[in-house]
Amino acid sequence: MQAVHIVQGTAVPLDRSDVDTDQIIPSDWLKRVERTGFEKGLFAEWRDDPDFVMNQERYAGANILIGGANFGTGSSREHAVWAIQQYGFAAVISPRFGPIFKNNSTKNGLVAVEVTPEVGNTLLRAVEADPTLELTIDVARRTLEAPAIDLEVSFELSDSVQHRFLNGLDDIGLTLQLSD
Repeated sequence: MQAVHIVQGTAVPLDRSDVDTDQIIPSDWLKRVERTGFEKGLFAEWRDDPDFVMNQERYAGANILIGGANFGTGSSREHAVWAIQQYGFAAVISPRFGPIFKNNSTKNGLVAVEVTPEVGNTLLRAVEADPTLELTIDVARRTLEAPAIDLEVSFELSDSVQHRFLNGLDDIGLTLQLSD
């Protein structure tokens, strides 16, 4: 796992609530034996719609995904996190995450930033209005900033999760720290 200190960039506003892991990566994609190529299945059923937000050129190259409440609910498929990362997202922002999805994110280096519903809605509207809006997620400071809209908020991140991100430690890396 790569260390994550700061995630900076633009975002895709996925203004949908209760997005479950089957919507993130449909079950057809779970038959793969390798751990690559999942980006093609990310929101596969929705991406058939030419008007789907991720098909809009104005959001091309974004590395942060902003979702509605209850993002990543449902099954424990780690493939959902892999698909999001392999598509190019380094962080997901939402007012609430499914607990298993959030845990899988932590273990794979995807920063899951939980914000209040008001902040989530503000970010969705701001990015819809200006797809070039720059966001900065600072793992060390535990802050999310969007200077152009005068937004700076703190987010919760346990010391152990922060340590994992800052040092690039997955479960194996944590175990190897005890090799003495």
